[in-house]
Amino acid sequence: MTTASRADAPVFEQPGTTIHSLAVPSRGSKELAVWSLEFAPGARSPEHSVDREEVFVVQAGRLVATINGVAHEAEPGDALIIPVNTLFWLANGSDTEAVLATVCTSAGIQGTLGDTVISPPWAQ
Repeated sequence: MTTASRADAPVFEQPGTTIHSLAVPSRGSKELAVWSLEFAPGARSPEHSVDREEVFVVQAGRLVATINGVAHEAEPGDALIIPVNTLFWLANGSDTEAVLATVCTSAGIQGTLGDTVISPPWAQ
């Protein structure tokens, strides 16, 4: 068993987004990748797809996912399930309140933004 504290977690900053790697392969997880996500008020991710299912569990705020052009909203206690190889983007549904969420997927996830495939460093 391994305990991976958030206080010691690697932190990744993207525009309007802070990510803390929690249970990821570099911290002892073999099959899953879990991180915490904070979306600043008004923040939005670029449109992309992932090669593994991703689940976002909202702790605070209102997370909006637009999946294949259809908007889905999640509030605290709700989960957004992102299907494999499906274009989506995420947004904070508030201009005043941050979104806090926990994200879970399979280790080794890769994302595609346009023609570029990436291995998100927070999932490694």
